[in-house]
Amino acid sequence: MSIVRFEIIAKVVELGSFTATAEKLNMTQSAVSHAVASLESELGAPLLIRDRKKGIDLTEIGQKVLPHIREILKRMDSIHQEIALENNLETGMIRVGTFASASPCLLPKLLAKFQKKHPKIEFTFYEGTYEEITEWLNSGIIDIGFVVKGKTNLDFDFIPLIKDNMVVAYYPEHPFQSKEIVDMNDLIDQSFIMPTGMYQSHVEELFEEAQIKPPIRFEVHDCTTIANMVQEGLGITIGPELFLKTQQNIKISNLNIKNTREVTLACQSIENASPAVKEFLHVAKDVFN
Repeated sequence: MSIVRFEIIAKVVELGSFTATAEKLNMTQSAVSHAVASLESELGAPLLIRDRKKGIDLTEIGQKVLPHIREILKRMDSIHQEIALENNLETGMIRVGTFASASPCLLPKLLAKFQKKHPKIEFTFYEGTYEEITEWLNSGIIDIGFVVKGKTNLDFDFIPLIKDNMVVAYYPEHPFQSKEIVDMNDLIDQSFIMPTGMYQSHVEELFEEAQIKPPIRFEVHDCTTIANMVQEGLGITIGPELFLKTQQNIKISNLNIKNTREVTLACQSIENASPAVKEFLHVAKDVFN
């Protein structure tokens, strides 16, 4: 049973396309199709459903088999890394899942230090929601994920990074600019932009604790869109300091009620991680602790 075929079918599922897989792996489309068909024949079961309109999907047995295929590929990568280390060489690929505010605020600092020490280690990045990152970790699509602790009950290993405060954000000329701390009750008469994405639960917790109803004017999912709306004076919002403090033409203040989210790195198992992933987590501890 060929490891190359495992690599091909995992990439087909990841990219959702035989054509894209062929381009990524520098193969012909017919070679990719043949590899998948040969693996299915060898296993005695169809793994993929091919539909011109809906694209590519996994069969029921394919859904059960794919996590094992990914685990085999992960173990093979660890073997290659261990051998490389023994020969004083360095190799490896780290697949990282990250969410919007972690990408520009946490990842560059960590990567800069890691790449100085290990310039030959390669990275693949996946950006998504808390829920998507959790799913990618659980299914083995990624090795490490930036997550908010408490947003998942799955049994991962965690490396704490920072505690990120929820703050109120407003345009520069807003009356709140003179207040270092804004009382939640002062938000009642404001046009409020409610985030419906990753940190909505934190915002709702603040209003519940203050025992007031949020004066919602807009409900918006994308955090960058929310920031742009605040810049234009369309309303105020509450969100993570990590993200909002980096936005131009936005001012922030602390709230009289504190709510924080703990941003961590998560992986399925530090003990069973590859040498490259273990070193990445070690560097993360140094950078943020």
